[in-house]
Amino acid sequence: MLFPVGNKVPETQLPSFLHVALERAGPGGRRGLLRREVGQRLPWVEEFCCGRLRCGPVSQWREYPTLPRRPGERALLKAKALCGGGSTGRLVKPGELHTIVSSAAQRGAAPSGGSRLPCPTSIWGAKPGNLVDEGISAPPAMDSAARDKTQPVLPTGSSCPGPEWPEQERAEQLARGAALKWASGIFYRPEQLARLGQYRSREVQRTCSLEARIKSVVQSYLEGVKTGVWQLAQALEAVRGAHEALGQAHGLLRDMAEAAQTLEPLREQVVQHKQLQALSQLLPRLRAVPAAVAHTQTLIDAQRLLEAYVSLRELEQLQEETCAPLGGLELPVFEGLGPLAEALGQAVEAAAGAAGQLAREDPALLVAAVRVAEVDAGRTTSLEQAPRDWRQRCLRALQQGLERVHFGTSLQPGPGALAKWLEALRVALPAELAMAEALVAPCCPPHYKVVQLWAHTLHDGLRRCLQQRLEGPELEEADTFTLLHWALHVYQGPEMMGSLELGPEADVSDLEPLLTLENIEQLEATFVAKVQAKVAQWLQKALDGEVVEWGREQEPDTDLSGFYHSPLPAIVLQILEENIRVTRMVSVSLQQRMHGMALSELSTFLRSFSDALIRFSRDHFGGKAVVPHYVPYLLATLNHQLALSSSVSVLQPEWVVPGVLAPVEAELDKLQKRICRLVLEALLAELQPLFAALPSRRWLSSPELLDDVCERTARFCQNFRHVRNPAVQLLLVEAERTVVLQYLSALMQGRLVCRGADERTQAAERLQHDAAQLQELFLGLGLEESVQCVPVLLALKELLNLRDPTLLGLEVAGLRQQFPDVSEDHVSALLDLRGDVSREQRLAALSSLRAGPQPSPPAGHRALFSLVPTPAPSVASCFPSGSCA
Repeated sequence: MLFPVGNKVPETQLPSFLHVALERAGPGGRRGLLRREVGQRLPWVEEFCCGRLRCGPVSQWREYPTLPRRPGERALLKAKALCGGGSTGRLVKPGELHTIVSSAAQRGAAPSGGSRLPCPTSIWGAKPGNLVDEGISAPPAMDSAARDKTQPVLPTGSSCPGPEWPEQERAEQLARGAALKWASGIFYRPEQLARLGQYRSREVQRTCSLEARIKSVVQSYLEGVKTGVWQLAQALEAVRGAHEALGQAHGLLRDMAEAAQTLEPLREQVVQHKQLQALSQLLPRLRAVPAAVAHTQTLIDAQRLLEAYVSLRELEQLQEETCAPLGGLELPVFEGLGPLAEALGQAVEAAAGAAGQLAREDPALLVAAVRVAEVDAGRTTSLEQAPRDWRQRCLRALQQGLERVHFGTSLQPGPGALAKWLEALRVALPAELAMAEALVAPCCPPHYKVVQLWAHTLHDGLRRCLQQRLEGPELEEADTFTLLHWALHVYQGPEMMGSLELGPEADVSDLEPLLTLENIEQLEATFVAKVQAKVAQWLQKALDGEVVEWGREQEPDTDLSGFYHSPLPAIVLQILEENIRVTRMVSVSLQQRMHGMALSELSTFLRSFSDALIRFSRDHFGGKAVVPHYVPYLLATLNHQLALSSSVSVLQPEWVVPGVLAPVEAELDKLQKRICRLVLEALLAELQPLFAALPSRRWLSSPELLDDVCERTARFCQNFRHVRNPAVQLLLVEAERTVVLQYLSALMQGRLVCRGADERTQAAERLQHDAAQLQELFLGLGLEESVQCVPVLLALKELLNLRDPTLLGLEVAGLRQQFPDVSEDHVSALLDLRGDVSREQRLAALSSLRAGPQPSPPAGHRALFSLVPTPAPSVASCFPSGSCA
């Protein structure tokens, strides 16, 4: 702090609040105030020095860097805040401070002399906030060199102690700067120095208040420490007393242990005396123990179980009474009690194992055995013996005896005897349950639940027996079917476990199924595989018998309607349908398996049937086995195919998804086509010799050739009347198409070339006449005109009857429109038949055939010309536009 000129005091006598900021001794001589006191006072100092004085521009104050966070940092930061006026962190320029104080001293009335002059109260009493308002301006700026020289420095004789921490010197410098800053605001105007005493007295009062509060806190701490020390002293005295008492007790216990060791021989003598005394009292009863053991064994042999158990319990009680005084020592006289108890337990077990027989013949013995087991279950003993658990042994014997009666090894069924064994069980098991409810249950306690025990034991025994049977040799198909039907329907039906006579005490609802899902799948797969093998054999035998019938010397049999007939389709369908129908009695899954097997075997049979037809045809035409009625038997097989097609729907149950029969239907269609092809091959074999002479000069002049064709065709087709619709229509269509194709093939062979217009006219008329004759033939056989192929001859007739060869292109184009499959070779062969077509006209006609896009075939059109072969043209007659160009 600075004072007016002419009055110099030590620079270390600063106001008390600055001493707080510097954490050093104040006016009262205290040093080292607590940091919390600094924290309590410093905000006011900051508010007074920085907020209220409103320092000048930031550029006029010196800025100090932020100090690291080490001891003494808080005081350093507080001092920096005092100097910087808030957030600026800048110090007042000390060079300006001396000038301001000197001018203030000249205007003020500071007394001269004395080592310490009080500041004028006019300035100290003024409110800090009014300094700027009253016109106090900021000190003028100063260069950096002058500012560094005017930094305040403590004198050598200062009362401040030496640096106690590394930043103390810097903190003192900052504190001096803060003091100069504060003094510059106070001494800037002399009239404000009058209130300096008020500030000093206020800080003295605050310091005294803090000292009083600190003394009060310290005093309360000291009183608490004094009380704690007193309590610790009292506790120490109590611990010392307890330690002395424990030491005395330990000595007494050690003396008593030494005295007890001297009494050990006497104690042993006392124990022996007590044992001898007890034996002397029990000696008469001990002598009777061997006789009692023998008597008890006699009672057991006589099946007097209750009396035997009473005698056994008396002996065991005597054993307990003897062992207690003897300290658990077992006497040799009681060595026979263990085997005796085991013999009685076996007798109880044997009686329980024959419960069914005893309930009918000697129920008293069964009741005695059960009572012995129940009474022994409540027995308590002081001896260390394992529990006999006769109750569980009795229940186990009941179950084992019941299984032995019905499912013993000697009763297991042999191969082929499973059905009889299951039928016997169907009768015996309900009777056994009824007997248990009527006779055995009254002989046993209610908690035995005899009916439930009987039902569950019989079920578990039967289940294990069936599992063992399935693990053995594979069952035959009859035994497999019987077992599946019996386990899934009979056993669960009203005759056995589903009977209404079984009350709720039987509790059969939670029984496991006799056969697991794996067992059922295994049995179904085995059954289907065996049945499939037999079905394949049966179908093959039926097919072999049908093939033998084909070689007979007489025509096939006919039914009442005159159609060819054979029992083969009915046999095949009956075999398959019967197997599917039988499986409905078992389960839907087995029915599905059997249905799939039937369809598979039917498809295999149809393929075998088709192969047999091929062999039959090959042997007939090859001369190996000429059949007198070849075609009739082929037509009979076509009726077989129709019968199978119309009846195969019986193999499709309601639950079958549509489309399952598609593979079978496809095989039936293939069979039908193969039969038709074989029939047409037989027709071709008869007609080909006749068509070999067509066309010819004889054909032009006489209709005899075609009359022979029509006659033989009519005779061949007469057998079609024995074929059922719609197969007969299919045969007629294919026969008419075959005749037309043979006619066209004969025309394309180039056997005839017309020599003039008369022969062309005659050939056209012959084509027209032949077309009418063929059409009349097939109409008479029953073929509709709309499906006939004869009109193609009329189209060829127009091509031959054309007078002007230059118009052949138009005629060929019209022929192409009607028959898109006609080729250049066909047209060229027809032009050769005309005999009057030049090279240019031929090229023009063939070019019209290639002109324009390929026409689409009419609806229902079937290929004709593509099936007609043409002879390979010679090199001389080959055209550049032909197929060989």
